[in-house]
Amino acid sequence: MREFIKTIEIDVPASQIWVVISEVENWHTWTASITSIKLTNTPRLQLDSCVTIKQPKFPAAKWRVTDFESNKRFTWVCASPGVVVTASHEISASTTGRGNVVTLRLRFDGLISSALAHFNAEHQHALFDDGS
Repeated sequence: MREFIKTIEIDVPASQIWVVISEVENWHTWTASITSIKLTNTPRLQLDSCVTIKQPKFPAAKWRVTDFESNKRFTWVCASPGVVVTASHEISASTTGRGNVVTLRLRFDGLISSALAHFNAEHQHALFDDGS
């Protein structure tokens, strides 16, 4: 297993952060790590939503939302032979009492997870350091 974690503190209400995070089809407008996201079975993000995600240098991948709590968090999973990638996005109150903390966790599991995570290390570094 290999895991990447990034947190950022944002001094705005969780509801405003949630609007940006949950409107996944607009992610390409604020992060270079996404070319496009298309909801394929629901009109908006929710539990069991399926999406097709296209990222630079990678083929399109199908993801399914496996955990969802509106205004707080969602997790989606992409399974391929030899690897399962889990990405969770969570909003929590800041310990400073100002604003909220947004946490992104990206976990690779499976027989080839270490090799894939290593192969993708440069991309993951760019994803986690793109200013978003």
